[in-house]
Amino acid sequence: MKSFASDNYAGVLPEVMEALQRANIQHSRSYGADGITSRVVSLFREVFEADVDVYFVFNGTGANVLSISSATQSYNAVLCSDTSHIYNDESSAPETFTGCRFFPLTANEHGKLDLSTISDRLIRKGDVHYAQTAMISITQSTEYGTVYTPDEIKSISALARENDLYLHMDGSRFFNAAASLGCSLSDISSKAGVDILSLGGTKAGMMFGEAVVVFNKELSKHIAYKHKQIMQLASKTRFIAAQFEAMLKNELWRKTATHANSMALKLHDALRYNKLVKITRPVQANALFAEIPREWYEPLQEHYPFYVWKESTHEVRLMCAWDTREEEIAAFIEALNRL
Repeated sequence: MKSFASDNYAGVLPEVMEALQRANIQHSRSYGADGITSRVVSLFREVFEADVDVYFVFNGTGANVLSISSATQSYNAVLCSDTSHIYNDESSAPETFTGCRFFPLTANEHGKLDLSTISDRLIRKGDVHYAQTAMISITQSTEYGTVYTPDEIKSISALARENDLYLHMDGSRFFNAAASLGCSLSDISSKAGVDILSLGGTKAGMMFGEAVVVFNKELSKHIAYKHKQIMQLASKTRFIAAQFEAMLKNELWRKTATHANSMALKLHDALRYNKLVKITRPVQANALFAEIPREWYEPLQEHYPFYVWKESTHEVRLMCAWDTREEEIAAFIEALNRL
């Protein structure tokens, strides 16, 4: 079965599997005190062009919880998109572990937060009766598969600075965004004013694991203790670090993300002339959103699983991955056209 439901469904990149095998040959010190982890942290500093601190975690929810908890107290609030993963798809984990209130702001038609929308919610500073905003969180690429440009991120960062807030980026598909923009990883993070990044690895082709990349040294004061407290400190950290080394070396991430993005564009090109299909969002990364007839769900999903995004309008999400092939897109389109 090949799926258009999620890039999480895809397997592991061969280069990542080889890196895991190499890390498995000898004993190494635990909890990140090994040579592989040390080497990979240095590699992070090179590719992000900044003196970053890096904390490897098991999953995306852990990365977001660790990132947010490093910058907040339980009386704080986080501003995020109403479509964001931290608000919709991580159960109550962010609220439970951080104690914060999450205020969902209405995203624009492209799934992004506008400056005016954020500004309108920067209210009641110093009011003891109101959860005090401490952080803005944006997603790159967005839940609609669209991409924040470096200038857009810089503008949000400037607004955050003006209001003594931190800027968090949920980058579960950060590599896809950078590949789409044709930019460096630093262009949409350290150079754009991001304070802390949840960097996704699993969706990009790793077996498991994500990273929290800290740009703002203020957030490094307590994060190591938080790392342990929220149960995200792996005893065999080297197996997460080794996978990121494979991804970052020689920009493997760019090759695989560019392929996934290009497959989404091919899917777009194949669907745009079908009069019964309405493409609803720009295709900028590796996702396509479209409205299709309700009666197509079951026969299509029998062989090509996908997610229904909005039941009321029959909007579905079709996601491409590093291993999506043109012939699979052609077969999906053929099945759709038969319907």
